[in-house]
Amino acid sequence: MANHPIVHVEIPTIVSKASAEFYANTFDWKLDHSPEFDYWQFAAEGGPGGGFIAVGSEADARINEPVIYIGTDDIEGTLASIEANGGKTVMPKTEIPGTGWFAYFTDPAGNRMALYTSMTA
Repeated sequence: MANHPIVHVEIPTIVSKASAEFYANTFDWKLDHSPEFDYWQFAAEGGPGGGFIAVGSEADARINEPVIYIGTDDIEGTLASIEANGGKTVMPKTEIPGTGWFAYFTDPAGNRMALYTSMTA
């Protein structure tokens, strides 16, 4: 992947299903639910899709703001570039079983962002 598009956006929520239904009903976004992760995802026409992350979930307890996922085919290499340019790795490359991998980083201003690569890419 020569470019690094925005591929996913996570919106924090306390009740994922209620948030998913709000956005679907308000903006006509299509929903998909992954019961094995209890993860609601949305598809917004013309833009990247995303999901609803539970505030205070064990894996993501510090997340209380939207997180933008940037696509890459080399998470480790991209994290090295992030660190070389003043950013910091918050969570190293982590597998999403059967889906892909992600990592969290902060930019020099302290914004939490994420990287993502798909298993099917």
